[in-house]
Amino acid sequence: MMDDRDVQRILSFDQTMIGSDGLPHDESPHSRLWGSFPRVLGHYGRSLGLFSLETAIHKMTGLTARNFGLTDRGVVREGAFADLTVLDPETVGEGASFARPIAPAIGIDTVLVNGSVVWRDGKSSGARPGQVLRRERA
Repeated sequence: MMDDRDVQRILSFDQTMIGSDGLPHDESPHSRLWGSFPRVLGHYGRSLGLFSLETAIHKMTGLTARNFGLTDRGVVREGAFADLTVLDPETVGEGASFARPIAPAIGIDTVLVNGSVVWRDGKSSGARPGQVLRRERA
């Protein structure tokens, strides 16, 4: 069992990237599959104040993309891939629980992958614009 104090200490480190290794292949997955990222934003960021919303998002996007050599990912700028999430910073949080492990996040309005809407108003659009990402060689 994870100790939340350990999680908080690790998340607080400047160079900690936030990710998930969950795969949606099980009818009853762990609740973290649907809840990891919104939990960081709502619980650790907003409620506990471990870091700002901007820092949390950077740990999930730009920091991770840079460390893995994923060029033009994890940033919002002209010429970069449009992987964006529209959320309400006052309400974003996990909707999943052990009793209900497959539940959309609260406060997420729209998700775009490569500029295409894949999630809006609590439902998948059915679009699958993702692609395999390869590390840029130094």
